[in-house]
Amino acid sequence: MGFKHPTSVNQCLYFTNRNFEDDGKIKAWAYKLECPKCKKGIMGKPVVKGKVKIRAKEYACPECGYTEDKFEHEKNVVVQAAYTCPYCKKEGESETDFKFKSWRGVKAYVVLCEHCNEKIGITKRMAFPKK
Repeated sequence: MGFKHPTSVNQCLYFTNRNFEDDGKIKAWAYKLECPKCKKGIMGKPVVKGKVKIRAKEYACPECGYTEDKFEHEKNVVVQAAYTCPYCKKEGESETDFKFKSWRGVKAYVVLCEHCNEKIGITKRMAFPKK
């Protein structure tokens, strides 16, 4: 299949590169989407006085000014992941929705290993799953 890896973090809404305790690793990202109205700009957080609004409730197109609600926009975003599975030790790629799910008692993006079908959780920083 072969996902296209981002060349810059500026292309992504979300990016992480982590190692698991038991010999696995994962690199996950979610690309910014293009504007559904003008198809020219890339949707991102609005820029106010030259600075990106951190906790914005909407995404805006810098080209045409179109805005879209944060929750509506994030329904269309997909998290792609390239990993070495901590369970079967094989490399693979998978994707999931840009929505946190409960995984071992912690909120995480959950991808399935394409070889052994085990769930691999991408947790928030410093959140540790239950054993």
